[in-house]
Amino acid sequence: MIDQREMAKSETPLLEEARFPCPKCGSDLRFAPSEGRLICDHCGHAAPIDTGTHGPWAREAPALIELDYETAIAAKLPREEMEETRVTDCPGCGAQVAFQPDIHAKECPFCATPVVADTGTHRHIKPKGVIPFQLTERQAHQAMNDWLGRLWFAPNGLQAYARKGRRMQGVYVPYWTYDAETATQYRGQRGDAYYVTVRGPDGKSRQERRIRWRRASGRVARAFDDILILASRSLPKRFTDRLAPWDFTGLRGYRPEFLSGFRAEGYQVALDEGFEEAKAVMEAQIREDIRRDIGGDAQRIDQMTLRIDDVTFKHILLPIWVAAYKYRGQSYRFVVNGQTGRVQGERPWSWIKITLAVLAALVIIALAGYLYGVMEDGGAFR
Repeated sequence: MIDQREMAKSETPLLEEARFPCPKCGSDLRFAPSEGRLICDHCGHAAPIDTGTHGPWAREAPALIELDYETAIAAKLPREEMEETRVTDCPGCGAQVAFQPDIHAKECPFCATPVVADTGTHRHIKPKGVIPFQLTERQAHQAMNDWLGRLWFAPNGLQAYARKGRRMQGVYVPYWTYDAETATQYRGQRGDAYYVTVRGPDGKSRQERRIRWRRASGRVARAFDDILILASRSLPKRFTDRLAPWDFTGLRGYRPEFLSGFRAEGYQVALDEGFEEAKAVMEAQIREDIRRDIGGDAQRIDQMTLRIDDVTFKHILLPIWVAAYKYRGQSYRFVVNGQTGRVQGERPWSWIKITLAVLAALVIIALAGYLYGVMEDGGAFR
């Protein structure tokens, strides 16, 4: 067995893309999102990905099942659920990048900082599921350019620089999903509104709303399914959260073929750390459940006793196209949902455009004031 708690506390890497040689020419095959199969750009050979129980990849297609959380925390996960990689840290954003033995330097896909090979070994839980890329790089580029075009105050130079067609990186980003059964005992207060007639300072009568409080208590239960928690620190959470929603009907059992031609980042948020964030999500929903259970026009929650049982989890990979541009010494990062095309990114500002807009607004205000004054003078003259 693996010491799961020690493993979970360590940071894990950005894995190099999986490689599958073409049986005809020996070049690397890549997964083509638009075709849903592996293709060779050199000779044109195409290989289907069999997601059933038979076929050339069946031996590497584990079932998409939940893992028991307590078993993982107790360091009792079997060895086949684990894997090991060698990595180096990006000096720019802290991402961990894996290198092939014959490569000594590359560019970080998250911030475009040059990275030189180092060594470091990490063990971590293998992914159980993956949503394969649905958008090609060309489609992701178009989505990003359309998004940039809608930013009124973005620098023209950045838009032109981005549209030159610099390559985007397809990265499978790690997430945890948590399932749980919950039961919560609560005590609180129910508020019912009523109205009384009062006399105001002006002597006039008016209706004033008041709340009559009475004690309330009870129990609520809720089953949570697939609470999604980002397990990466390489991308700003404010961006990745806004890439939702994801269509989990597209989730497939993890297969290395889906990663061919892409990269997959290892998780940097430990399993137990992710569960603390998941519990905060649960508690927020349970508070809403309690308020509905109390009823009335207003509610107060004085005490909650939460019990969480049957916690399971999955480590999954979600597809994100990443663009990192250095423009005039500053890095700008953009992310595109590789399933839906939704775009988020760092908001660049053109202070020249903002200044011109402010000046134009001041001119319009001054002109409106002048015209109003002329009309007032003309009316007085008449």
